[in-house]
Amino acid sequence: MTGMLPYGRQSVTEEDIAAVADVLRGDWLTTGPQVDAFEADLARWTGGVGVTTVSNGTAALHVAYAAAGVGPGDEVVVSPMTFVATASSAAALGATIVFADVEDETFCLDPAAAADAVTSRTRVVAAVDYAGHPADYDALRTSMLGSDALLLGDAAHSIGGTYHGRPVGSLADLTTFSFFPTKNLTTAEGGAVAALDPEVLKRARRFRGVGVVRDSHELRHPDEGGWYYEVPEFGLNYRLPDVLCALGRTQLRRLGEFKARRDALVARYDEALAELDGVLTPHRKSWADPVWHLYPIQVLDGRRREVYDRMRAAGIGVQVNYVPVHWHPVFADLGYRRGSCPVAESFYSQQLSLPLYPGLSDTDQDRVIDALTSALRAGSVRTAA
Repeated sequence: MTGMLPYGRQSVTEEDIAAVADVLRGDWLTTGPQVDAFEADLARWTGGVGVTTVSNGTAALHVAYAAAGVGPGDEVVVSPMTFVATASSAAALGATIVFADVEDETFCLDPAAAADAVTSRTRVVAAVDYAGHPADYDALRTSMLGSDALLLGDAAHSIGGTYHGRPVGSLADLTTFSFFPTKNLTTAEGGAVAALDPEVLKRARRFRGVGVVRDSHELRHPDEGGWYYEVPEFGLNYRLPDVLCALGRTQLRRLGEFKARRDALVARYDEALAELDGVLTPHRKSWADPVWHLYPIQVLDGRRREVYDRMRAAGIGVQVNYVPVHWHPVFADLGYRRGSCPVAESFYSQQLSLPLYPGLSDTDQDRVIDALTSALRAGSVRTAA
């Protein structure tokens, strides 16, 4: 049998390898000139909004929540259709997580559900650009009227996308990115935080750098000497090193190319699956230009598990994204219950991600389509018999 096709995969070229090798031959491996350069490169994709790099996507969320001042007694409204880190990183700061349901087309945070969830204790409303489709940020802003909460966009899936022509990274008060290998560009592990408010960005930078302050005008004791630094607030070491920022810079130069290939693959899936009984293809709003990180179909009639098993047996690395966050034991043990977010839970019962990455060939994509068609028809024939 042909080898297993993954659901996502990095695209690394000789240019990427050369950029990393150049840094390895130099003087800086940790925080150096490539960090500043990568942050400047990223800001060109966020419409000029300032960016700080961090060690991974979970760190980006932790840093963003810390920069927003999240702590004990605060509430953070979160979509359940995401990886657990969107919620757990706020819980780690002492916040109470309030799950709000998703829309039934994009499976992004529902502004009406968010409005119902916001209280005087809400510090952050965290939307997730599920599969690369931007959430409805203007409607979410409206849902938060009267609240002092900040809007956070978890854009782990969506860098390079736009909403009403505005770039992801400029839509929320805080935006987090992930550069994991399966994402739209990679630094191996890595992430970033963008912030509209320069003071919030400053707090994010400080938190990712263990809380260290060196600027003399910010020190309580500025005359100690050139070696001196202070830690006025706790932080953590979430720095992204020069060697990985060099990889990120060369990857970022190909983000437009990556997006174009993903768009072409999505169009081929859409066409091939349009008339296939038993599945629904992803929906796109007219105001969105997504960078599709996932191709999430819905397998109908309770057959998701069967189709998953058949496709895996055929060497197709389909995946399920995601288990609703409030179903995880760590939240169930805190009293969160199944049934509280019915749209997300219904979607989870049907969701299946087909392979999607720039290096996926048309031939391999046809193999995915054939395997899905066979899996659906095999079950139909058995049922008819």
